Amino acid sequence: MQPHPNVRAVQDALTAAGTRNGVGEPSTVRLLPDAVHTAAAAAEALGVEVGQIANSLIFDADDEPLLVLTSGAHRVDTAGLAASIGVTRLRRATPEFVRTHTGQPIGGVAPLGHPRALRTLVDTALAAYPEIWAAGGVPQAVFPITYTELLRVTSGTPAEVA
Repeated sequence: MQPHPNVRAVQDALTAAGTRNGVGEPSTVRLLPDAVHTAAAAAEALGVEVGQIANSLIFDADDEPLLVLTSGAHRVDTAGLAASIGVTRLRRATPEFVRTHTGQPIGGVAPLGHPRALRTLVDTALAAYPEIWAAGGVPQAVFPITYTELLRVTSGTPAEVA
């Protein structure tokens, strides 16, 4: 069975970037038996701490997409984040806005594999874990990566987001 086009795009981006997981092996997208729409569900399915899940949240930041990769143990402080990055309006994006800018559905948005690069902030709390897990383009796909690698492959900026 062929992988979903989103999963293929994410895996292709991981491979092209030479991305590594927490033990130095190539990062590979894994399909879980069921969709995992929350950090808690993903952590349970993987047998890891909820803080190790890198939630990919798309925000509408003054009409531009902003990808915030946050620890599953956090909620984004939108007012504080908006002030820190100098935008006047920061709000959760609509499903249509998310799909337009990522090509992926809410609940499965990966940190990479989008039609074009997105401005990306990466929660500094994720640095506490030797390996973190991110969505792979659809709600049942995930992949392992390190904080350093996540910053590198997304050209992300470390940020305190909670």
